[in-house]
Amino acid sequence: MNAFLIDFLGLLGRWVHLIDSLQRKGVGGELWAVHGGGFYNAQKYRLAPEKLPPSLHWFYWEAYSTFLSGFFLLCLLYYTQADVYLIDPQVAVLGKTAAIALSLGLLAIGWLVYDFLCRSPLERSGGALAAVIGALLCGTAYGLCHVFSGRGAFIQFGAMLGTIMVANVFFVIIPGQREMVRAKQEGRELDPRFGLRGKQRSVHNTYFTLPVLFTMMSNHYALVFGAHYNWLALIAISAAGASIRWYFVDRHKRHLRGGKTSPWPFVVGALILAATAAALGPRSAPTADLAGTPLTPQAQFAAVQSLVAQRCAPCHSSAPTQPGFPVAPKGILLDTPDNILAHTALMAPQVESRAMPIGNLTGMTDPERAQLLDWIRHGAPH
Repeated sequence: MNAFLIDFLGLLGRWVHLIDSLQRKGVGGELWAVHGGGFYNAQKYRLAPEKLPPSLHWFYWEAYSTFLSGFFLLCLLYYTQADVYLIDPQVAVLGKTAAIALSLGLLAIGWLVYDFLCRSPLERSGGALAAVIGALLCGTAYGLCHVFSGRGAFIQFGAMLGTIMVANVFFVIIPGQREMVRAKQEGRELDPRFGLRGKQRSVHNTYFTLPVLFTMMSNHYALVFGAHYNWLALIAISAAGASIRWYFVDRHKRHLRGGKTSPWPFVVGALILAATAAALGPRSAPTADLAGTPLTPQAQFAAVQSLVAQRCAPCHSSAPTQPGFPVAPKGILLDTPDNILAHTALMAPQVESRAMPIGNLTGMTDPERAQLLDWIRHGAPH
C-alpha cells in the first residue's frame, strides 16, 4: 500500500475515531439504552412535561469548555507563532498583527452574518437558509485558503464554525430554554417560537460537527491542506461530513418511516470522499533539471544531504537550531544519512505539498524541491 493511501486512510480513521425520538402525550421522543450494567430511558417532550422535575440538567458547559479550550489552543499555537502556522508569504503577504486581527475579526463576522441570516425571512424556509449558508461557507473556504497558510486556513474555517456553534448555545438555545422553564414555572402558556428557534440552531450545530472535527485534526495531513486546490478539498470533505451526518440523523428517526432509512446521503458522502482521494492522489512530476550534477548514487545522495541539512535539519534534528522548535516536530530526525533514508516516504508528500519546511522558514526553492522529489522517486539512490 503506497504512502498516500496510508495517509488518506489514516485521516479517515482518525475522523471516525473522533466521532465516536419517538409517541406518548406530550412526548416528542424516547430512547431506551443499556450502558454500564444498567438500563436508561430518555424522553424528549415537544414543549414541556406536565410537571417540571425538581432539578434539570442543562447541556451547555460541554459546549463552553470545548470552545474555551479550543480558543486557548488557537491563541497558543496559531497566534503566538503566526509566522509559522498562520502565515504563508507564498499565499499572501501578512504581518503577524494583521493576520491575528483578521482571524479574530472573521470569528466575530462569521457569527454575525450567520445569526442575521437565521433571523431574516429565510428563517421560514429551512432549505433556502441551508443553501445560502452553504454557499457562504464555500466562499469563505476559498477566501481563507487565499489569505492564510493551508494549515491556518483549515483551522480558521473550523474555528469559525465552532464559534457559531457555541454562540448558538449561548445566545439562542439556552436563553430560549430558560424562558420556557420560566413560563412553565409561572403557569404561562409556552411560546413554541423559542423551541423552534432552538431546534433550528441545534440542527445546524449537528451538521457543523463533523466538518469541525475534520479541521481540528487536519494539520496532521499535508496531503489535504497543502494541496494545490486545498480550498476545494476543504469544501468537499466538509460536505461529505455533513452528508454522512444527515444519514445518521435520518437513521435515528427511522421509526417514523417504518424502520427504513435511505442510504443515499451516506453513499453521496462516501463518493465525495472517494473522489477527493482520487483528486489528491500523487501525480507524475517532471524530472528535475540536474544538468551538471554527478550521476553516481553517492554524489546524488551527497547533494541531497546538503540540501536537507540546510532546509530540513534546522527543525528536524536532535538539537534544532530553528527558533521556536525546542524538539524535532513529531520526533522525526533528518540530521544523519540513515535518518534521511528512513524517512523518504514521509518526506515526499510534505515537500510536494509545500507543507514542509513549515511556512518555508528555511527558504526551500522550487528547484530544490524538484531535486529532492526526483531523488526520492528514483528510489533514493545512495
